[in-house]
Amino acid sequence: MKYGTFQLGNRVGACLIHGKFAIDLGQAFFRQFKRPAKFQDLGEFLEQGGVEKVGQLELDRLTRERTVGIPLHEVKLKAPLRRPPKIVCVGLNYRAHATEQKLEPPPAPMLFAKAPNIVIGPEDAIEIPLGLSEQIDYECELAVVIGTPGFRIPRTEAKKHVFGYTIMNDVTARDLQRGDKQWFRGKSCNTFAPLGPVVVTPDEIDPANAPVHLKVNGEVRQKSNTNDLIFDVPFLIEYISAAFPLEAGDVISTGTPSGVGMFMTPPRWLKKGDRVEATIEGIGTLANPVR
Repeated sequence: MKYGTFQLGNRVGACLIHGKFAIDLGQAFFRQFKRPAKFQDLGEFLEQGGVEKVGQLELDRLTRERTVGIPLHEVKLKAPLRRPPKIVCVGLNYRAHATEQKLEPPPAPMLFAKAPNIVIGPEDAIEIPLGLSEQIDYECELAVVIGTPGFRIPRTEAKKHVFGYTIMNDVTARDLQRGDKQWFRGKSCNTFAPLGPVVVTPDEIDPANAPVHLKVNGEVRQKSNTNDLIFDVPFLIEYISAAFPLEAGDVISTGTPSGVGMFMTPPRWLKKGDRVEATIEGIGTLANPVR
């Protein structure tokens, strides 16, 4: 199944996407429980245990009937999670990305955070923070969306805590990242967390073998596969949750493959007027202009 957040005029809500229709999950909730429900985004639906409350059988029935469906071409898909509780990112997690930097693969995941209030959705603009940095880079990444909360989750149980997968473009101001000697500011400029376009459930994608690529103005810059990940999703969930609890709606961005602009000769930074398209097979394409 595919889930997301839609906008239709002034109406915004969480949705289940089936074929050419967006099914309003707030209306699905109302039909099940006969009381009003409005979810501003998929994150609110997850936080309130929406899947469990509505029930998989009811969701299956709605996809067949489409009685509360909106034609997909009439809506705008927004970031599926407007403001995740946490965005936990993993650095240097593709073997080829380590190689392009002439580095050995790290012995343990390199974790950092992005601010949760900088998320943007499909077709929203990545803004260059003029006066602060112009060395803006892209990073296409498979992102894990947590559905079931947990603390100290063993890797053998990790998949039970995954609601689904989406795409994150881990946009980065490289000069801030290098100059600060830590990564939070350079990774957390406003609009530096494009997310979407949808969240697909685990039955629709193999996170250990998914083709990944990114284009800038139609030119392929990154081309890889998640089978090059150093630390896979179950390992990351175990490693991260050993330190702090994971909540419904948390996002784990698993790292980027080789081909980032910083390591080209000369470096190739994003500039105004560019268009970035991050694609993961099984999820779709997350496209954003740069301004």
